Amino acid sequence: MSVDIYWRIGTHGDQPSLRRRVVSRGEWAPVVEGSLAPGVRDGRRDDYSYVEHMGDVARASEVSGFVGGLLPSFPNTDDPWATAATLARETTTYRFMIAFQPGFLHPVQAARMSASLQRATGGRVVYNVISGGGGPDQLWWGDKVDHDDRYARTSEFLDVLRGVWDGGPFDFEGRFYRVEGAGLPQELTGQPFPEIYFSGSSKAAIDAAGRHADYYLSWLEPFHALAEKFDQVRANSDRTPKFAVRIDVVARETEEEAWDEIRRGWDNIDPTVLRGATGDSIGWQRSQSFVTGAITGHRDLEVTPNVWGGFHLLRGGPAFGLVGSYEQVAERLDELINLGVGAFILAGVPHLEEAYRVGENVLPLLRGHDLRIDSPLLEGTSS
Repeated sequence: MSVDIYWRIGTHGDQPSLRRRVVSRGEWAPVVEGSLAPGVRDGRRDDYSYVEHMGDVARASEVSGFVGGLLPSFPNTDDPWATAATLARETTTYRFMIAFQPGFLHPVQAARMSASLQRATGGRVVYNVISGGGGPDQLWWGDKVDHDDRYARTSEFLDVLRGVWDGGPFDFEGRFYRVEGAGLPQELTGQPFPEIYFSGSSKAAIDAAGRHADYYLSWLEPFHALAEKFDQVRANSDRTPKFAVRIDVVARETEEEAWDEIRRGWDNIDPTVLRGATGDSIGWQRSQSFVTGAITGHRDLEVTPNVWGGFHLLRGGPAFGLVGSYEQVAERLDELINLGVGAFILAGVPHLEEAYRVGENVLPLLRGHDLRIDSPLLEGTSS
């Protein structure tokens, strides 16, 4: 079984560690003494920009064995399309997984942008299609379409995008889009269509993923819950589905070192944020449902061995990730592969240093799987 492993590139700055939830890398927080990208030298900013730092993360993860990087998209991030175009020259085979919401971009324009990037990069564009989690962030974009209709709109968007990809003319009339005689210019046709990683945990999301996704992408959950979700996707798919999981990782030489890193972050959290949900994201609501009972310490959020549900308290993002020794984290990833997972998006804070750590110490321990490896660091380590 071939397994693709991506890294995450923070498009909104980065923390120096999980020990304190404060941004010190990038212009997304005040640039002061101790900041990086840019830094402060002799009372003045240096010339090391955050775009250059993202390039360092991309190069570090490429050389460490990751096939590409996820470029997230939120109201407080750089634009992932522009970032992919900027970073493409910094790498050679590295793929750029562009996260975007179809509601904020016309599908014909998305096709033209994507085909242009495919031609410029040699086919290194991948889609992370998200339909939005509702709440204030959705309204920030000016989007008032309700939850299930957002997935219906996404489905139409992808129908139109595929329809115009090879040149047209293509006609379409739906609830959200109407085009007549649309198509790409001849010079942009013939490019490989980007792989689609489709996110969402609701029935509407799973139905849409069954029609369009190359990979159904889920946040990490307790493994039994993931297995049940994958079965639902299989039952609603027009073709044999493939699965991917987005996972934050704290991996150290020993389990004790890994949990000590979590403990240090836990000691600095605001206890009032231990519970709560936002928007109408079913995935978020699911993640909160797996933790029951009183929370008196960080290990109370370990729902199964090495699966910890408190990452959202230490940094922005999903709740669940893996904590343990290098061997334990590799074992858990192997278990997920055996559940049918064919791709991962891994992440660690800070992204630059952790790309090297996970790439050099965890990926070589994955056994019995055909990792797509472009890194000289990992050649010959997988079977």
